[in-house]
Amino acid sequence: MKKKIGCLHAHYTNIEYIETAFSKFDIEWLHFVDPGLMHRVSTDENFKNSDAQKRVKEQVEWIAECKVDAILITCTNYIAFLNEEQLSLPMPIIKIDEPYFKQICQLQQPQMILFTNPATVEGTVKRLNAHAEKYGAVDFEVIIIDNAFEFIMQGLGVRYNQEIMNFLYQFKNEIRPLSVAQLSMVEAAKRYELETGKTVINPLDALVDSMIVQLELSSLSGL
Repeated sequence: MKKKIGCLHAHYTNIEYIETAFSKFDIEWLHFVDPGLMHRVSTDENFKNSDAQKRVKEQVEWIAECKVDAILITCTNYIAFLNEEQLSLPMPIIKIDEPYFKQICQLQQPQMILFTNPATVEGTVKRLNAHAEKYGAVDFEVIIIDNAFEFIMQGLGVRYNQEIMNFLYQFKNEIRPLSVAQLSMVEAAKRYELETGKTVINPLDALVDSMIVQLELSSLSGL
C-alpha cells in the first residue's frame, strides 16, 4: 500500500537525497522546506528558543493536516526544537538522526564523526549524547571538514563532494569506524566506499532500514 509521507527540510537539497534513497518504494512525498527558521535562530538575537519551538510546532501540525501517514524531519536542529509533549498527532514523527544514532551507539568502540556544517554540530552532538545514555558512554571524535559546506550552499555539488572525498582519503588507513553526520555528505561517502572498500556509516542507510520496518513500506517491484 502506498504511503504518504510529509518531510520537513531546512534546505531544498535534502529532497533529492530522500527521494533517491526511497525510490524503490511506493511512497507519495509532500516536501516542506523552510530555511528561515535556522536563519532566524543564528542571526536574530531577539528570536528565542521558545519562538523556534512554536514555529516547528506550527510546521509539524500543518504537515499533519495534509493527512500524511508519517512525518519525517531531516534537519537535526529542527528536531532539537521539537517538543512532542505539546503535540497530539495520530501519525509517527520520524527523526532522521535516531536510527543513525542507534547504529553509532551499538558499535561500542572509538569512532570518528565527520561534519561539513559547523552549525549542525552542537545540536547533533547534544542529541547523540542524550541517545547514548541508553547504551552507556559513546567514544567519538567530531571532525569538521572546513570550508566545504559553502560549496553545497552555492549549488556546487560536484566540488562539495570532491572536498569530502579528498578529506576521507586522508583516513584511508584509519582503524576507527568513520561516519558522516549530514545527508549532504552521503553521496561522497558512498563513492569513497566504492573506491576503497571501506565502510562509512551514514544517516540515510540507517533511516531507510528503519522506515521499511516501521511503516511497512511496499516495494514498487512487488517483492
